[in-house]
Formats: sequence, C-alpha cells, structure tokens
Amino acid sequence: MLHIVLIEPEIPQNTGNIARTCAATGSELHLVEPLGYKLEDKYLKRAGLDYWPLVKIHVHKDFGEVLERYRDASFYYASTKAPQSYAQVRYPEEAFLVFGRESRGLSEDLLRRVYDRCIRIPMVEGARSLNLSNSVAIVAYEALRQHDFRGMLDRGALTGRDEEPGAWSDYL
Repeated sequence: MLHIVLIEPEIPQNTGNIARTCAATGSELHLVEPLGYKLEDKYLKRAGLDYWPLVKIHVHKDFGEVLERYRDASFYYASTKAPQSYAQVRYPEEAFLVFGRESRGLSEDLLRRVYDRCIRIPMVEGARSLNLSNSVAIVAYEALRQHDFRGMLDRGALTGRDEEPGAWSDYL
C-alpha cells in the first residue's frame, strides 16, 4: 500500500485530484497542516468528485507527527533538487511518498537530512516544476508498477453502450 503525504498543501483542487488518485490506487492520503484551505472547501470536494468515500485520509498537525507514528516506514521525498530520478528507486510495497507545498516544495533543511531518499521527475532545462497532482500520479504509478499493480484491475471491459449519433465514433 502506498501512502501519499502532502506537507502544507495550498490548492484545494490539487488535493481533490490527488484524493481521486488515492481512491483509484487504494493509497492512503496524509495531509500535514497547516492546509491552505478548509477540508470543507467546495473546490476540494468538486475535484474529488464522488471518490471521497473511497479515500482514507489522515490529517496531521506537523510532519514530525507522521514520522513518529510511522517511524519504521520507508519515506521518499519528491523535489526538483533531488539527486536521482523517481524511476531509479526500488520502492517497497508500503512506501510513503512525500510532496511539498505547491509554491515552495519541501524545505531545504528537510531535504539535506534525507537527501539519499530524495527523488525527482526529469524535466527539460528551464521547466520549474510539474503540477502537484500530476507529480503524485507519476511517482505513485511507478511504485505500483514495480509491484505489478497488485490488487488493481489489469484490464477494462466495454459496457455495450453506444455513442450518440454524430459523435466522433461515426468517423472511425
């Protein structure tokens, strides 16, 4: 099982999208205060759609509380300043993926203490960063892929419903 940790997230829509990713992957979501919004925020709820009942959410007063509660866990810290790509790491089945706030990321003080466990998503020169919800999805799905998406559906199925007349499918 994956644990997604957001330290001081600021944008409710990002957290809502991340909650959907957690619902779709069976991951637990950890929110570290202070949050840049209230949990009742309409944008947060709208972005998460009807997935909220599928998400196990933990709210923590600070990151120290997370470290204390899960002291034997494996933590990986996402940062554009990291020395290695997220794809170079072999994730254990239960990993904590830690992401910083949208405007500043994780603090350099934290990064210095855990630099050997910092990961980054490769980007072209000049690109500052990716959207937080995209970053979470990229790293989470790599960790899940490494374990053959255990516990997840491995194929889809057609529903038997047809498109409306005149839809794009008429041109295929």
